[in-house]
Amino acid sequence: MAKKREVKKEEEKKKGIFGKAIDAVSSRDEKEAAEKAEKEAAAARAEAAREAAQKRAAESRAETAQARAREAEDKVKAAEKEAAEAKAKLAQLEREKRMEAMAERREEARQRVLEREEAKARVYVVKSGDSLSKIAKAELGDATRWPEIFELNKDQIKDPNLIHPGQELKMPAA
Repeated sequence: MAKKREVKKEEEKKKGIFGKAIDAVSSRDEKEAAEKAEKEAAAARAEAAREAAQKRAAESRAETAQARAREAEDKVKAAEKEAAEAKAKLAQLEREKRMEAMAERREEARQRVLEREEAKARVYVVKSGDSLSKIAKAELGDATRWPEIFELNKDQIKDPNLIHPGQELKMPAA
């Protein structure tokens, strides 16, 4: 190692002014190149830092957007669930309404049947010697109600004083 230093010193002595000038220019060029490289490295580091900051900001915006999207999905799911519940409730109400309507129709039909049966049961067959007042007294409990019998049977009776045995007379409710 010491020998190398000695060789180097000897070479420096042998160099003339021109050699020393070349060394100085080379040193200056190397120094400028090093400074330029350092500036470029600093600019590259700054650019990398800006890009990293932009990347972090973009990631943050993406995370925020994803969170909002999840919230929106949750709201949509809740709305869909609420809609399904409302639809089920509406279907139940419609079933109940149909059941009520069916019950009403059954009751109306039952009433009609009862009315027909009552109408059949409330027929009086005229016997010999009957009059509307006698029939009213016997069937309705009041002889003065004979006009009701007459009104119900106007299609068969033209004169309330003329009724015939065998005639089937509709009777009013008691």
